[in-house]
Amino acid sequence: MNKKLYFECRSGISGDMAVAALLDLGADQEALDRALKSLPVEGFRYEITRVKKAGLNVCDFNVILDPQIENHDHDMEFLHGHGPEEHQEHGHDPLHEHVHSPELPHEHVNRPELPHEHVHSPELPHEHAHRPEPPHEQGHRHSHAHRGLNEILEILDQGHMTEGARNTAKKIFRILGEAEAKAHGVDLEHVHFHEVGAVDSIVDIVAAAVCADSLGIQEVIIPCLYEGCGTVRCQHGILPVPVPAVANILEAEGLSVRFMDLEGEFVTPTGAAIAAALKTSERLPEKFKILRTGMGAGKRTYKRPSILRVMILGEEEEKERICKLETNIDDCAGEALGYTMERLFEAGARDVHYTPVFMKKNRPAYELSVICTEDRREELENIIFQETTSIGIRRIPIERTTLSRRMVQVELPWGKASLKVCGTKDREWVYPEYESVAQLARKAGMPFAKMYQLVKESVF
Repeated sequence: MNKKLYFECRSGISGDMAVAALLDLGADQEALDRALKSLPVEGFRYEITRVKKAGLNVCDFNVILDPQIENHDHDMEFLHGHGPEEHQEHGHDPLHEHVHSPELPHEHVNRPELPHEHVHSPELPHEHAHRPEPPHEQGHRHSHAHRGLNEILEILDQGHMTEGARNTAKKIFRILGEAEAKAHGVDLEHVHFHEVGAVDSIVDIVAAAVCADSLGIQEVIIPCLYEGCGTVRCQHGILPVPVPAVANILEAEGLSVRFMDLEGEFVTPTGAAIAAALKTSERLPEKFKILRTGMGAGKRTYKRPSILRVMILGEEEEKERICKLETNIDDCAGEALGYTMERLFEAGARDVHYTPVFMKKNRPAYELSVICTEDRREELENIIFQETTSIGIRRIPIERTTLSRRMVQVELPWGKASLKVCGTKDREWVYPEYESVAQLARKAGMPFAKMYQLVKESVF
């Protein structure tokens, strides 16, 4: 059964939502803990807990920054300029608020975190990867430390994770960097992520990459991202939703998006970059089985609960669709029929043959039969109409049972020969390919039948 990973982003997507959903789906927590503890990054710890969202028991991944580098990610009054009665919750992602270039002034804002209801689960015990800063560096690094993309890539190189996870994390950061560079009008190498924003973004991105990699599923389906409307406040002022970095990612990566009539930033830059890096398809199979479901919580509250749902889908392998084309031909030259056969094989027909038949009024004729796959059918029908006098073709969908098959080559004194090996788990049959046998027979000056037998025997 083919397995696919499906992201249902109807309530948006952020870094922490993606990580939580993947953990709930069964991602390797030990691999995650090992990777985060190995990062040369200070000033954070993290928790994996269960929380209630719209009455549902969902997983929460919470990156907790040291007080001196805390941010406004959960402060709805800061983000949207609303009063306390309108405080709301969603995923955190400060990257677009703290990216700057030499041309853009940097400013620092302390960001208090809203209370968040946590219910610790025995299945998902909270874990910590604490990185305390040396006392003499606290405060100073907060105001002046910056990280360029190359520095972040070096951090990723030092983490203990698989190469697949590392490459995915680097891809996510490059997507983010290119989006921010375009937004601020600078080259990629001049984009710097301020440490306040970079710490939890590094953690979210590494965590998402490690969790996705640990599931071992290569095909990721993300049909559409759902984004809100309105504005959001960041370091550079009030920006429209989607913020420029998200809009740039949607444009550059070809992600489909649907705007909801709901105010709020539902898609964060990190969430959009994760979706862009992981997505391999946006089309769900016609039918499938849901093998497992994971749900991840966001930390901002909007009218639509911030829950990202991720599913592992099982799809039965589709049987190859075979089609048989038939037509009767009674007034066509033999040479034309031979040429038609050549063209049909060249165009991908699996098999072509003629059967002598007698038609009405006892006219001698030939029945042309063509075996092909459904995707080649139309082209092959056109060839039949072009090259023969047929005015109608019967089309018959058929099923077939086939032996496993593989091609092998053997070395003989006169050169290489190709053979087709077919069989079951109990027995195999060998069939030399005509062209290679004929070529060797001519070269050796040997009868075809004798060379055929020599090639066949060379396999055993």
